[in-house]
Amino acid sequence: MHTHRINEHVTILADPAPLPGLGFLAVNAFVLHAEEPVVIDTGLSLPDKDFVTDLSAVIDPTDVRWIWLTHPDRDHTGGLFALLEAAPQARLVTTFGGVGIMSTERPLPLDRVYLLNPGQSLSVGDRSLHAFRPPLFDSPATVGFYDDRSGIVFSSDCFGAPVATMELAVGADAAEIPADELRGGQLLWAAVDSPWIHNIDTSRYLETVRAVQTLEPDLILSSHLPPATNTATLFDNVAEAPNAEPFVGPDQQALEQLLASFEPPAAEARQQAEPVG
Repeated sequence: MHTHRINEHVTILADPAPLPGLGFLAVNAFVLHAEEPVVIDTGLSLPDKDFVTDLSAVIDPTDVRWIWLTHPDRDHTGGLFALLEAAPQARLVTTFGGVGIMSTERPLPLDRVYLLNPGQSLSVGDRSLHAFRPPLFDSPATVGFYDDRSGIVFSSDCFGAPVATMELAVGADAAEIPADELRGGQLLWAAVDSPWIHNIDTSRYLETVRAVQTLEPDLILSSHLPPATNTATLFDNVAEAPNAEPFVGPDQQALEQLLASFEPPAAEARQQAEPVG
């Protein structure tokens, strides 16, 4: 995991996840260094990941007061239950639907849950976090927020983009990504992650884009993109999403071809397995 302090307010914990045929996708969690510290999402759910250990290099888990889960997909909940144990004073910010989804894996301690809906706010001591539904999302439990002290939007999956290299995926600024690649990646990710975008009233969708844009964020922190100071570009790109090409993934024939490229031919495999002498 790649960890670095973005500014006085936020530290990012980033993993680059390979997407075969598409490139690399950042999988980001964040620490908001508020008076009441907030952890936003908890990383990948893979056996070789230890989110709490990585987090401990940034903040003592016992100091964490809030865990804001932008939505309960497995690339956001990897360290959740371990962090709840390591951070006994922390409360989990999610929605009623989020609780239901997560409880199918493991019961949540309901006395530590804080239900917050889009349009509501949470005080974390020195600032308020204003919850909203991002324009693009893949889970009905998705809630991002605007930090009114730092001017940062935490957008969950919205504004994400696969990029060509691991280095770009965990880069310091999305502005380092070539403009055409960023645009193409954002439109591709919108089609992959929010396929409903091709079946809705475009004017109503654009209203949701403008609603976030009117916040005039200084920085956009997406779960799946490096920190973005080029906010106007990001808004322009996602505004095009309804007119982008729908995504059609590989089929079984493509999968078999891919697997065949990884495996030696059967005759060669048998020859390799035969004892020598």
